[in-house]
Amino acid sequence: MLQKLSIINYALIDNLEISFDSGLNILTGETGAGKSIILGALSLILGQRADGRYFFNQQKKCVIEGSFKIGAFHLKQFFEDNDLDYEAETVLRREISADGKSRAFVNDTPVNLPALKALGEKLIDIHSQHATLEINDPEFQLLVVDAVAKHDELLNDYRAKFRSYKKSTAKLQQLIDESDKAKADLDYYQFQFDELEKAALSADEQELLEQELYALNNAGEIKRNLLGAFYLMEDGETSAIIQLREAGHQLTSLEKFNPLIAELYQRLNSAIIELKDIATEIEIIEQRTHTNEARAEEINTRLSLIYNLQKKHRLNSTAELLQLQNDLSGKIQQAVFGDEAIEKLKLQLNADKKDLEQLAATLSANRKKTIPAIEKHVLESLAEMGMSNAALKITLYTPPGHNSPLGGLGDNGFDSVRFLFNANKGHALAEMSKVASGGELSRLMLSIKSLIAQNTALPTIIFDEIDTGVSGEVANKVGQIMQRLADNLQVITITHLPQIASKGQSHYFVYKDDEGATTYTRIKQLDKQERILEIAKMLSGDNPGESALQNAKELLSLQ
Repeated sequence: MLQKLSIINYALIDNLEISFDSGLNILTGETGAGKSIILGALSLILGQRADGRYFFNQQKKCVIEGSFKIGAFHLKQFFEDNDLDYEAETVLRREISADGKSRAFVNDTPVNLPALKALGEKLIDIHSQHATLEINDPEFQLLVVDAVAKHDELLNDYRAKFRSYKKSTAKLQQLIDESDKAKADLDYYQFQFDELEKAALSADEQELLEQELYALNNAGEIKRNLLGAFYLMEDGETSAIIQLREAGHQLTSLEKFNPLIAELYQRLNSAIIELKDIATEIEIIEQRTHTNEARAEEINTRLSLIYNLQKKHRLNSTAELLQLQNDLSGKIQQAVFGDEAIEKLKLQLNADKKDLEQLAATLSANRKKTIPAIEKHVLESLAEMGMSNAALKITLYTPPGHNSPLGGLGDNGFDSVRFLFNANKGHALAEMSKVASGGELSRLMLSIKSLIAQNTALPTIIFDEIDTGVSGEVANKVGQIMQRLADNLQVITITHLPQIASKGQSHYFVYKDDEGATTYTRIKQLDKQERILEIAKMLSGDNPGESALQNAKELLSLQ
């Protein structure tokens, strides 16, 4: 339900705010007063493209904001899918700068235009006299049948299982393709795998071998430097350790003069012990360091094997070669044992398909049972609106596809639906857009929407002058049907007919206001006396007489 609409700086609107009621809301006003401008502004928060040329003030940005109550429309999943914060009272906002740049928000969270449009379509349905696409859409026609059949739980269960079935079918085809390719490439994969397995690689082998080879290639230099270090630290006649010991003797002779010197002596002695340990380890490493041409040749041979394998497979490490070996093992397993997985999945798919076919058959039976009631309701409603000769035939059919991998199953079961119609007696039934005028299609859509509204939660519906071409008692009947429709959903109707205007729960008057050199579009909600005057003007012109005022009172008293 649209609770409030705020429009700033759009076309002839400087600043306008409208609060709507939950039932039937009527918008009237002279041609050109700005009723369509209000709809144009509303369409911006429903995701339509914007044009900066239609700004009231080209130096300011345009802001359109709509507040909606959405608790009844089961939209939490939509909000989760689009990473939006769900609120039972949701605000859609569109800001368009003077240079045409646009930003859109849902509950103050930025969204892209497709997401705003997708949400807007779930909240508001704008229907004009020329909006015939939806009524001819097979998806919409099937929605009508399913809404009246009231099998949402069954349909949702079927769709969830069908999505899973399609994924499993795609997985089966993937397994078959992979198995066929694996079988064709088995010898090649086996050769590569054997080569890698024979190499017996380990993950950190290359790095360790490279370090060892570097040490062997530089053994002479390493040995010389280690000997030099050992000589300076301990082996030489004036080694560091000998000199430090002499320094210690000097300190011990001074302990009697200063107790702090004893502490320094202890620290020096600890340093001498640490240096002796270091010197010992240097000596051990030096004694273990030697040239070994045989070992160097062995390492070079092993590294050459590793480098050649990396070059061949365009890899950079033994870890990557081991991963390739593991992948090849999987492909070989797929070639040898893949048929088992394929057969297992085929059995599961056959069982799933039988389950889906049973659900689809139940859906079809429900729909067939529902169709006569839909035809009866729509024709009775059309007869009320002056189309007593109308004929409607709804047929279910299964589209081609039984030989496809999905076996004729679709997102909605087996069925597609076709609405055939004619407004005139004695003429062949055909697609509605081919045999009905704009006014007839509008009344047909009104009949269908009123039926859906009795069975499911619908978004706000806006009728933009769909009453064109009707008058008198037919107009009164159209108004009554809109009134009944508004028992189940919010209806906003733009009309020029007093019979319809009198049926509204709330009546808004759109008018132009000239202030100085500027013209503004304004809107106000009419009170009872203002409504009587407005409807009287709609009956007889700008200066209604007493009879017109009396007729207006009678129309309002009949609502």
